[in-house]
Amino acid sequence: MSGSFRESSELNQSTGLPSIIQGGMGIGVSGWRLARAVSAAGQLGVVSLTAVDSLMVRRLQDGDAGGHLRRAMSRFPLPQIADGVLQRYFLPEGRPEGQPYKLLTMFSRTSGKRRQEVTMLAGFVEVELAREGHHGMVGANLLTKLQLPNLPLLYGAMLAGVDVILMGAGIPREIPGVLDALAAHRPVELRMDIEDDSAGGSEVISFDPRQHWPEGQLPAPLTRPRFLAIIASNSLATVLARKASGRVDGFVVEGSTAGGHNAPPRGAASFNEKGEPVYGERDAVDLSRLRELGIPFWLAGGVGSPESLVQAEAAGAAGIQVGTLFAYCDESGLSPEIKRSVLAAVSEGTVEVFTDPLASPTGYPFKVVRWPGDPTGGQAEPRHRICDLGYLRSAYRREDGGIGYRCPAEPVADFVRKGGAESETVGRRCLCNGLMADVGFGQSRGDGRVEPPLVTSGDDLASLGRFLGGRSGYPARNVVEYLLGREAPLPQSTGR
Repeated sequence: MSGSFRESSELNQSTGLPSIIQGGMGIGVSGWRLARAVSAAGQLGVVSLTAVDSLMVRRLQDGDAGGHLRRAMSRFPLPQIADGVLQRYFLPEGRPEGQPYKLLTMFSRTSGKRRQEVTMLAGFVEVELAREGHHGMVGANLLTKLQLPNLPLLYGAMLAGVDVILMGAGIPREIPGVLDALAAHRPVELRMDIEDDSAGGSEVISFDPRQHWPEGQLPAPLTRPRFLAIIASNSLATVLARKASGRVDGFVVEGSTAGGHNAPPRGAASFNEKGEPVYGERDAVDLSRLRELGIPFWLAGGVGSPESLVQAEAAGAAGIQVGTLFAYCDESGLSPEIKRSVLAAVSEGTVEVFTDPLASPTGYPFKVVRWPGDPTGGQAEPRHRICDLGYLRSAYRREDGGIGYRCPAEPVADFVRKGGAESETVGRRCLCNGLMADVGFGQSRGDGRVEPPLVTSGDDLASLGRFLGGRSGYPARNVVEYLLGREAPLPQSTGR
């Protein structure tokens, strides 16, 4: 490869952060194994904290193979919390075949102390395991829109010493100040987003770290992690740079080719012949204007190549964020069966990434992978509707003035009864259960039925064959070496 490619994985001298950020792909795709491997290779490994509390208790119910969760839980500074979670959820022999997972209660604004504590513990465990065995940096990714669990998740991750917090899918203007307060163990609040709210959004989500510590045992202040906001527009970058509640340490500029959720196109909606939303010049971030803010930024979406890293740095970026290449490596949380099946389709040229304008209950466009081995057959609604995880529910103001929760992917009659329009339910898919199934923890529904997966990837999945080179699998370290432009041959993966 060209000698102009980067030849080291040292930290960027101006930012103190690596040039490669591994994308925070949820639920569980960017798990602790993947983040640890990337961090050990000198780049920024990132764990996804989306629904990590439900993921943790399902892993415990499946027996915690290798004892990894229990090892991290033994280091949680509030052992009574860890012991209580083990007593409630750990099954040494695992679940009997076909037995449904025991569920956590769905989060609400008034969720009690115990519900907050299992969430704190889950954030701690994921980051703690990612930090084992190396001296690299570890980040954690959260979705701004998933407001209800975010405060205890952030605190748990900070108790484990997380280095960087990355947040998008909304306007995380309050988060920098939240990080400042949590580092000092001070109470924090977030303004709660409420639909149909004649009261003007007066409700808040509160979290007080001091309530979880025995009297007189509050620890020393924590290190405040750096904060990177994931953005898709110059206007959002400007708002965060000028009006955030505290220091913003950088931006990740995510284009419409990135996997998962995309920001909706600006202007009047238009669609291509396949029914995908069309993005135009108005949707591109002006990097020259972004540079004027004087805040470091990384480019994301369709940049998974060594040439892209060189081009990004030439444009003034500190580096790139890469998801799809890492999503299919050996250490990612995707189930081995899905990885093998999708990579085989990539090699055969039979994989497609469809930007679905309807699939996500959020209303944001969502990338859906279509391939011949898809166990759902590519159906838009291949399951009986049920809402039992509830992470993407939106709060709304009921007629009696109270707060309710609804999701357009829940049973249609329930959504309409809660004041939602039936038209909003068309084509919606349950991301919570589908993404949980992607990583091998789909809920059992009886009669041998298990929740079907819903796989998402960036648009560059189809071009992954260039990197594969005929292999059926690869470790994360090979992705790092490839992106850095190193000439070392890529060994055949074990596939484990």
